[in-house]
Amino acid sequence: MSSTIEHDERYRAISARDTRFDGQFVTAVRSTGIYCRPSCPARTPKRENVTFYPTSAAAHEAGYRACKRCLPEAAPGSPAWNLRGDAAARAMRLIAAGVVEQEGVPGLARRLGYSPRHLTRLLTTELGAGPLALARAHRAHTARMLLVGTDLPVSEVAFSAGFASIRQCNDTIREVFEMTPGELRAKRRHASGATDRSARADDGTQGAIDLLLPHRTPMDSAGVFAWMAARALPGVETATATSFARHLRMPGGPAHFEVRQTPEGQLRLRAKVTRLGDLAPLVSTARRLFDLDADPQAVDEALSSHPQLAPLVAAVPGIRMPGAADPHEMLIRAMVGQQITVAAARTALTALAEQLGERTADGGLLFPTMAAIAEHGAEVLRGPTARIRAITGAAEALADGSLPLSVGDDAAEQRAALLAMPGIGPWTADYVRMRVIGDPDVFLPGDVAVRSGAVASGLPGDPAALTAWAARTAPWRSYLTAHLWAAAPVRPQRRRPVHPASKESS
Repeated sequence: MSSTIEHDERYRAISARDTRFDGQFVTAVRSTGIYCRPSCPARTPKRENVTFYPTSAAAHEAGYRACKRCLPEAAPGSPAWNLRGDAAARAMRLIAAGVVEQEGVPGLARRLGYSPRHLTRLLTTELGAGPLALARAHRAHTARMLLVGTDLPVSEVAFSAGFASIRQCNDTIREVFEMTPGELRAKRRHASGATDRSARADDGTQGAIDLLLPHRTPMDSAGVFAWMAARALPGVETATATSFARHLRMPGGPAHFEVRQTPEGQLRLRAKVTRLGDLAPLVSTARRLFDLDADPQAVDEALSSHPQLAPLVAAVPGIRMPGAADPHEMLIRAMVGQQITVAAARTALTALAEQLGERTADGGLLFPTMAAIAEHGAEVLRGPTARIRAITGAAEALADGSLPLSVGDDAAEQRAALLAMPGIGPWTADYVRMRVIGDPDVFLPGDVAVRSGAVASGLPGDPAALTAWAARTAPWRSYLTAHLWAAAPVRPQRRRPVHPASKESS
């Protein structure tokens, strides 16, 4: 599965029980028939007995079961699925988003541009398991998370995790973990080192959960919450210095979630959905929104190796690049925020949401559908006619499917499709790619705040020269961008011909 060098590096990682590699690969031990996370506290197996797999699904397909001691499914997700842009990585992002449960393997293959048979061959070659096995492993992970982290009945856990029946859930749990759901719940193991104690909402609402969101440290949670607070739309979103909540449209109906930081520095998710099957995709959305599968130590180490950036990394260790709760909404927010201040864009988007959005049963507000913006956006939006036409045109293209936009897009194809739309330039296309796909290697040299932060940090201010310098920080240029935004001197807000992210509301 790995080259000799990779095998040696990974063996050193498991010998050191290095938590940084949890979620990036699993260790299968032939002598025991189990697979573990790299930091498993058990005795380090002999080198000749070890095989490394990129996913737990691959280890399971090879005949191994999950370790009962370290529970590898409890680890944060692999950052490779954002770092890589190939079909395998795109498939993993779409599987986490629930595409297999919603559209089946044919739907997943169609989104990736392959036949189901070819996609199965490709994923089996790249990841050691086909799409059904990968989706099954994701469901097992979700079920484990809900069994350990909530008090939901096993029947609700089964459907929340995406299983078609309770029996299918029970059989999978037994096969993967060699325990029944009841036994797994009874263990209440906390392999992440966190107290994962909680469950249904106080009112007993069906579909409500409260659980831990594991992630690698360090984590600049204050920076993410501040980002959200500056852009929160009243009614749709609520943000404080230690929490962010919003209403969101899911396939099964309206949902609501809140991510909050505990006094111990953990992040917890409280969520409520209309349909239980939307819980797993909602957890995935929250993780992407907060960039929780990032490898901050790798990013910080790489960026701080440059003298100009070392002070920035020291000031903000574990910086994150916020994702998007909804790809379509992200594009509209980015387009509305062009060339105006955050405050002005927030005002415009608030009016759009209040006049065209839908109210939920609990009084919340859902961001407008693309069809509503396409049909009535011109009645609400203010500004140049061409700009309004571009926004409503993009909404119409998103609504009718002529402009595909999802977490599983090919980066180059997504960028080309966006640039082909009227009113969308390179900044917007690249910014959307950064936020929607989670691409860690996007740089925005035309951004005024990026250039300002670069000059303040001793880097070139000219876009061409800055682009050339930034190339040495690949593949982490999105995080370089975030650090330069943070380093930009505060300026009076005014209209600008180029819209920096610090002056953009999305």
